[in-house]
Amino acid sequence: MTIPALRARKSGAKLVCLTAYDAPTGALLDAAGVDVVLVGDSVGNVVLGLDSTLPVTMDDMLHHVRAVARGVRRALLVADMPFMSYQAEPADALRNAGLLIKAGAAAVKLEGGRETEPAVRALVASGIPVMGHLGLTPQRVHEFGGYRAQGKDAAAAHRIWREARLLDRLGVFAVVLECVPGALAGLITRAVGCPTIGIGSGPACDGQILVFHDLVGLSAAPPRFAKAYTRGREAFTEAVSGFARDVQSGAYPDPATAPELPPAEASALAERIRLMPEK
Repeated sequence: MTIPALRARKSGAKLVCLTAYDAPTGALLDAAGVDVVLVGDSVGNVVLGLDSTLPVTMDDMLHHVRAVARGVRRALLVADMPFMSYQAEPADALRNAGLLIKAGAAAVKLEGGRETEPAVRALVASGIPVMGHLGLTPQRVHEFGGYRAQGKDAAAAHRIWREARLLDRLGVFAVVLECVPGALAGLITRAVGCPTIGIGSGPACDGQILVFHDLVGLSAAPPRFAKAYTRGREAFTEAVSGFARDVQSGAYPDPATAPELPPAEASALAERIRLMPEK
């Protein structure tokens, strides 16, 4: 999947996007035909045990991008730019985005609209593909007073609509719309030339993205819009419990699976060990 190929899917076959944070998951999603693999700063909540994405650092992101890149061969690999890696100066955005590209990403994603214009301009001008992100932008969770849907009144909806059109004019190759009303997502999808990717924003977008752990039922408290396609927590818990039972009962491991010596060699080895001096 390339940037031109992704843009060509506008209003065509829906784009399938998922997050990944390690090489095995990246390889799994790649083999399953996922179009876009996002190394999200959601790694903070999902993998690192943090309460929000805000503490996630560039070093964290670089570590996980490198890991996922080792497993992805076909999908477009996009990396989130973490909090305060692009907000201060365009030069910061350019330097940090360059590090993510060098780590293996093909594009970067950043949150926000008009306030990100200098960063987006600098990145696009330098040939670094940019994915936008509007609506519920988790890096502004304190400003929003929590993880709340956005664009529910006319003024807020109009602001998000304008900012989507601005990002489109600036040259982003796609825009994530998170937790905005479905009607607004449809209006934006029709108003911009780049594909829109929804998360909790209804079916009108050009594609959909979910957090992998929500998809496979590993999240303890998934968002309302997430659909678990398997009961991962139950399956994993049962596997661990089964292992514990077998270890405690002696059913695991099977003695036949361990390397063994012929009885005579085993006896000779035991005798040699017995005769060795202890230091």
